[in-house]
Amino acid sequence: MTFINEGEWDRGVRLLVGLSLLAAGWGFASGGLGIVLIAIGALGLVTGIAGWCPAYTAFGVTTRKVATRPCANCDAEHHL
Repeated sequence: MTFINEGEWDRGVRLLVGLSLLAAGWGFASGGLGIVLIAIGALGLVTGIAGWCPAYTAFGVTTRKVATRPCANCDAEHHL
């Protein structure tokens, strides 16, 4: 069973935004704003690395393309 519910582009965006927010929180912002940017950046980075978003699971959303293949028995396409 796989829990990955993020597509490749989604993961890439999360990684880039997460790293950017971490850098902004550490380098440019201070106080409460810095902590918020670091927390949001870390969340984006972790979900991008893992490929799983709890909010997507809660709402039944996925950006992952699921491969299909033709069935030898009924000529329909089924998820792998």
